[in-house]
Amino acid sequence: MRRPNVLITGTPGVGKTTLGKELASRTGLSYVNVGDLAKEGELYEGFDEEYDCPILDEDKVIDELEDRMSEGGVVVDYHGCDFFPERWFHIVFVLRTENSFLYNRLENRGYTGKKLQDNIQCEIFQTLYEEAMLSYKKEIVHQLPSNTPEDLERNLDQIMQWIEQWMKDNN
Repeated sequence: MRRPNVLITGTPGVGKTTLGKELASRTGLSYVNVGDLAKEGELYEGFDEEYDCPILDEDKVIDELEDRMSEGGVVVDYHGCDFFPERWFHIVFVLRTENSFLYNRLENRGYTGKKLQDNIQCEIFQTLYEEAMLSYKKEIVHQLPSNTPEDLERNLDQIMQWIEQWMKDNN
């Protein structure tokens, strides 16, 4: 594997897609938004009426991505991470956003009621960070602030430096 696989995870609305697309654009890595992949391939096992969204078929997603991941050089963006094989990722970034920013972002997306409150609570209780810490080696899991455009640029710089170093060390 000549290029690393990177996972960007976190609560909906923290900026995973913005960061992931820009990172792929700047590094030449390929970008996979798991939500889009699932939509295109109809990788679902039902529909959640309470949250008004489809339920991901995790096994189908794994099958769909396995070959790409084994080649390396993939940035994966998804709000969950515990179902991905540990061997897939060389580094995991959990984006974190202050509640006031997150609330506005989710509200602008049309989130209301229980869906809005549950996602805010998910961020408050660091649910995705804990999931990542339990799913991967602790030394590859990193939290990054994702509140402002300046945070985005800092995160991009930091991740690109990490990728450059990984490629030097592994090629």
